[in-house]
Amino acid sequence: MRPKAKSTHNRRQGRLFPEFTIPPEELARQKTEKNARYQRYREIFDKVSPQLMEAHYNWFIVIEANSGDYFIDPHEEIAIEKARQKYPSGMIGIMRLNETGTCGKI
Repeated sequence: MRPKAKSTHNRRQGRLFPEFTIPPEELARQKTEKNARYQRYREIFDKVSPQLMEAHYNWFIVIEANSGDYFIDPHEEIAIEKARQKYPSGMIGIMRLNETGTCGKI
């Protein structure tokens, strides 16, 4: 039986790529922008959903926050495709035309 060789490899602690660490200020800025965008999506959703729910209950609504434009379809992929045709690089939010705006179950 052969004795086990002792490992000479030193294990490094910490991040794999420390040069890609995002500063806390940048993380806070991104979080603030994300929350502001969500609030804008929610404002648009709350404004248009009551009349859309009557005829399109549980359809997907894709909202472009900067313009206030929205696109609806019963299929999520098609609604996203409609939004991407007009706003190829815009930030979009996806909701569902129901009482809560949620897209799935938890």
